Amino acid sequence: ICILWVFWLLRLPQLCSTCVAFSLVADMGTLRGAIGNWSMSFWCVCFAMTFIITIVECCRHPSSFPFFWYNISVTYACYAALICLSASIIYSITYVQFVHYGPYRDRAIAATAFSCIASVLYVIEVIFFYVHTMRALLKVLETFVAGVIFAFLSNTSLYLHQPALEWCVAVYSICFILAAVVLLLDLAEWKYMLPVPFSIFQLVLSLLSVLFYISALVLWPLYQFSEELGAQPQRPSDGDCRDELTYDMCAWDQRLAVAVLTAANLLVYVADLGYWARQVSVGTEDQPRDSQEVYSPNSDIL
Repeated sequence: ICILWVFWLLRLPQLCSTCVAFSLVADMGTLRGAIGNWSMSFWCVCFAMTFIITIVECCRHPSSFPFFWYNISVTYACYAALICLSASIIYSITYVQFVHYGPYRDRAIAATAFSCIASVLYVIEVIFFYVHTMRALLKVLETFVAGVIFAFLSNTSLYLHQPALEWCVAVYSICFILAAVVLLLDLAEWKYMLPVPFSIFQLVLSLLSVLFYISALVLWPLYQFSEELGAQPQRPSDGDCRDELTYDMCAWDQRLAVAVLTAANLLVYVADLGYWARQVSVGTEDQPRDSQEVYSPNSDIL
């Protein structure tokens, strides 16, 4: 009954909203630009993953699922909410506001609206089912923000042949991999196989990540915006940074976005470090669960 309720009230609207957003932008052809292609790919991924998860859950009885399936499906919903929200914001501020009034602008606005609807639907699913602890939510945020940073860093001219900036990219990559591994260990309940307590393991990784991100927060703005180092502190008004539709994001804006996201992710890592420091100080340890335990909406699993 619960799966059917989710399908009709959440999953089906999620599928429809992401599909409509994708279709509206796809119908623009070459006029959608790079930002449109980027947004389309996100909506397409969300639609495909939601469709796969829905098919699996409809074809199997809830009692036949391993306990970690619910961890994975709801964690995906958290990522999908963040992805659709990011696509809505970036698409609207870098494309929609610069499009001239007409059918293409109407389609872009409608696509943004459906993307926002999808975000709300995924958030509702997360709120309804998410019984993860705060640590999982922090890891989701860490990996998601890093993923957005990587999207901006796809413009390799921002950092290539500059050792300090290449170190920043290495920091983002290393910390992303560490957070992804920890999230995987937590989702699949493999954390109990570690030779050290999971809280100690997490505390050490969080401390290393905080130190790495502090170095990136110092070096990235210094080498990107310091006039003494040959950088450009002010946003230019020519090239791809003109206040009109250029179909490409301004390189200076990309540098600024990476700097802001670095600071934001550092705050998340500091919160994560504080959480695990408290866990270690009070001696709180997770206990292995019975592998035969099954999911219940009112249970405290996860």
